[in-house]
Amino acid sequence: MTFMFLVLLYGTADKRVSVVLNGQETVVKTDQWVLQRLLDEQAITVGPYDEVSLPLTGGIKDGDRIVINQAIPLTVKADGNVRTVYTTERTVQGAIDQANISIRSQDKVIPAVDTVLTPNMKVTVVRIDKHYMQSEQKVPYTTVKKNDPSLEQGKQQTVQSGQEGLVVSKFEKVYADGQLVSKTLVSKLTQTQAVNQVVAVGTKAVVKAEDVTTASLTKRGVSFKAKKILKNVTLTAYSAGVASTGKSESHPQYGITASGARVTEGRTIAVDPDVIPIGWWVYIEGIGFRRAEDTGSAIKGSKIDVYYESEDYAQKFGRKKGYTVYVVGPKKPEAI
Repeated sequence: MTFMFLVLLYGTADKRVSVVLNGQETVVKTDQWVLQRLLDEQAITVGPYDEVSLPLTGGIKDGDRIVINQAIPLTVKADGNVRTVYTTERTVQGAIDQANISIRSQDKVIPAVDTVLTPNMKVTVVRIDKHYMQSEQKVPYTTVKKNDPSLEQGKQQTVQSGQEGLVVSKFEKVYADGQLVSKTLVSKLTQTQAVNQVVAVGTKAVVKAEDVTTASLTKRGVSFKAKKILKNVTLTAYSAGVASTGKSESHPQYGITASGARVTEGRTIAVDPDVIPIGWWVYIEGIGFRRAEDTGSAIKGSKIDVYYESEDYAQKFGRKKGYTVYVVGPKKPEAI
């Protein structure tokens, strides 16, 4: 009865039908009246994942247009799973959507989502995750040494303690499917500056004094006991005038020594108080007894400046080295 109905509906005459297979359109002539028979006639196989615009058991009539999209197999790898997907979509993006795989903006799809699909293509979804980390690095301080004329040679003294600095670095780590693929320095910030350690290095000449016995020495008929003996002392000379002190006779401190005494030729010398105490008497070989009454900015260590009234003589005196000086004490030895 059904057969007779279809024959009455569609007839038995030849028909011209347009068949679009995977985008390729062909017009065929057929006397078939059921779609499945037409497809068998044209050797077109329809699989379970294919899309057909008309029911396979439905009738066909002259002028019909039948669209058939055959599904192709793909291998899709995502989130640790590998599966075969059959799709009639044209692009990788369509196949991923069909497979209900969500793609984040940072994820990577291979091949690109706009790639046209081909049978047995492999599609891989790589999950990209970014993590940030900080690391702290200590910066060692630098030791700076500076000469200190007030400190004896061979001695050092820490003037400023050093402090380590701190640098904070921020890194970006990129993971592909849980595997670290890159590590990039994003920023580097000096959180604490290193502070130099400053060490003073002594440059002050050390006057070496010989140990002496309590035996008396006699110089120019005067016997005395030296508390210490200074070797290789350098002698210079000065006067009370402008050339030596910068003071003229009208200056209120003209001729006044650091001890407060007035300069006197044959008595006054300028010394380093750390070597010879102010007010002490000394005996200088070739010069005689002198009293430490004055000081000078250039008189440091084993140097003694001898006072003379004549400015010309003081200038001509020059610099004389290699003298031996006997340090006596606060009282001048007297001839017996």
